[in-house]
Amino acid sequence: MRKYLFVLSFLLPLSLLAQNELIVEVQGVQSSAGNINVAVYNKADGFLKFEGVYKSDSTKAVAGKTKIRIENLPSGEYALAVFHDENGNNVLDTNWLGIPKEPVGFSNSRMKTFGPPSFYECSFSLFSNRAVEVSL
Repeated sequence: MRKYLFVLSFLLPLSLLAQNELIVEVQGVQSSAGNINVAVYNKADGFLKFEGVYKSDSTKAVAGKTKIRIENLPSGEYALAVFHDENGNNVLDTNWLGIPKEPVGFSNSRMKTFGPPSFYECSFSLFSNRAVEVSL
């Protein structure tokens, strides 16, 4: 019995540190020009700010649907912001009002009439490997 308790006490903390894989399926990619960039946020504070990005990745855009694999994410709450960097300058181009000129998308939400959605509107739980669809 003691052996089982020892094994359980050793494995339980390790299971809490489990790393998950997230596959981001970006729908509505208009062209294969440039890159698809994904920013992963793990808290509301700093959402949509460069300093608040927990993890990010990018890949060559594929017209129609582009997939990006984000690995080694611990279990928790996350929100995604995605943009199609059509000109490949690694910057979300905006007009003088700050409105994006390049296509953007968010997990579980869309751009609102007067600004982006909140972290809570975009958030989802990640406790195992999963796929999330984002529309541009």
